[in-house]
Amino acid sequence: MTIAPPREAATSASTSPTARSLWRGGRGVAVVGALILLVAVVTVLFTGTSTEGRPLDPADTTLTGSKALAEILRRQGVRVERVTSVEEAVRLDGADRLLLLSPVPQLFAPDAPEKLAATKADRLLVGQVPGMPLLGGGIVVKDSTTVGSRAPRCDLPAAAMAGSVYIGGVTYTTRQTPPRAFTCYPDRQGPSLARVSGERTVTAVGDGAFMTNQRLAEDGNAALAVNLTGARPVLIWLVPPDETPGGAGSGSASLTDLLPRGIPWAVLQLLVAVLLVALWRMRRLGPVVVERLPVVVRAAETVEGRGRLYRARRARDQAAFALRAATAARLTPRLGLTADATQEQIAAIAAMRTGRDPSWVRAVMFGPPPSDDAGLVSLAGHLDTLERQVREP
Repeated sequence: MTIAPPREAATSASTSPTARSLWRGGRGVAVVGALILLVAVVTVLFTGTSTEGRPLDPADTTLTGSKALAEILRRQGVRVERVTSVEEAVRLDGADRLLLLSPVPQLFAPDAPEKLAATKADRLLVGQVPGMPLLGGGIVVKDSTTVGSRAPRCDLPAAAMAGSVYIGGVTYTTRQTPPRAFTCYPDRQGPSLARVSGERTVTAVGDGAFMTNQRLAEDGNAALAVNLTGARPVLIWLVPPDETPGGAGSGSASLTDLLPRGIPWAVLQLLVAVLLVALWRMRRLGPVVVERLPVVVRAAETVEGRGRLYRARRARDQAAFALRAATAARLTPRLGLTADATQEQIAAIAAMRTGRDPSWVRAVMFGPPPSDDAGLVSLAGHLDTLERQVREP
């Protein structure tokens, strides 16, 4: 086989944007998009579940709420009345009631402590409640301390049965002495729980963390919370006023109110990532590069090469089939036939055109394959003769 000398490959210039070939084929853009997607997922994970809520709200399910405690009390038969105004708390007053007060905004009204001090219900004061001289019943705020796990170290049954509790915050003293007064959970700054008994029982705890959803299952927090808040059949729980009609306990929150705060930020980052990927995919690919083959192989050499392969494999049947198929493809249009003509039609018209015996024509064009090389050579000569006679009658 003759090999032609190699030719110089044709040169062409691409018109695609460079910028380091679009950061090496767009892989850099894909990496940036993946990083943005990762940041979006992390943002949703760390900001999707908001820990902000309504502290010590029996209808709030966040970490600072007290929904879990309220459910436990209801299962034990305690009726939990969630109220948002002093007037509601006064209206529900009774000797068999317990009024839970914390530093809510309603207590800062000038006449709020006086109205609540006139009620008959026992009181549970959480933290530094406004109007402590009127509401405390002899309990006085002493100091403040850190919140931590402490042992009761007192004879108050509600605290002794609970054991260690996560408590602290405000510390107290009492103007009364046992058995009408108890102080529990002391440290250097003083006790964080105090109780006095008289016309009504008043209990003060320095901090309400042990009553929240986050801390309720730790130490003896649940036991102390249930012992203090479940001492009466009805618990009147004063909470801050609802800010919106869809606030806690209303049951009318919209779908957008329920979505985590990180969702809009995550959606924005995803849109930016999609835009970058779209710009990357929309880049121009440039013109098609034409490259000439360095070696030219002539058609005759291809035919000779295929013939040698047939001979080496002794594929006389395939060689005969190739010769007959090529002859039939060339003769069919010359005989005025279409491509779907049958073998009988081709043989009959070829015999009529050349004056040959139809059986001979059929045997040459569609007969069995030759049994040896001599027969294959003879078949090639007959096909050539037949084609020449059809072409030149």
